[in-house]
Amino acid sequence: MRLSHLADYAVVLMTAAARRESLGGEGGARLSATELSAETGVPLPTTQKLMGQLAASGLLSSVRGAGGGFALARIPAEISLADIVEAVEGPIALTMCSDSNNHDCILDAHCRVKPHIGVVGRAVRGALGAVPLTELAQ
Repeated sequence: MRLSHLADYAVVLMTAAARRESLGGEGGARLSATELSAETGVPLPTTQKLMGQLAASGLLSSVRGAGGGFALARIPAEISLADIVEAVEGPIALTMCSDSNNHDCILDAHCRVKPHIGVVGRAVRGALGAVPLTELAQ
């Protein structure tokens, strides 16, 4: 399994935001996409897109206007690697047939793995969920 570039970049942005919060203190310092892009090297249009997705997923909060920007919506210890990946990629599913959508598969009628693939997906989700943002930001 490999993270997409967008999921990888989201992790980079969130760890930078967590580092900034640990330095800045009270209530989470406001961050701009421009600042995070410059700090991390993630291209600005990609940073803007990802910050919007992370805010829509409840991982970042945003405030418009003067003094506005983004901040972590929760303390870093309460945000996991799984939360970040799912914010960008959607639910963690190792195979097409393991998510809740109905996918056509030529093996579906005879597949003996499909009923068990959820165990693997939950294990991967659990492993990613056990990694807090605080650990990534060290």
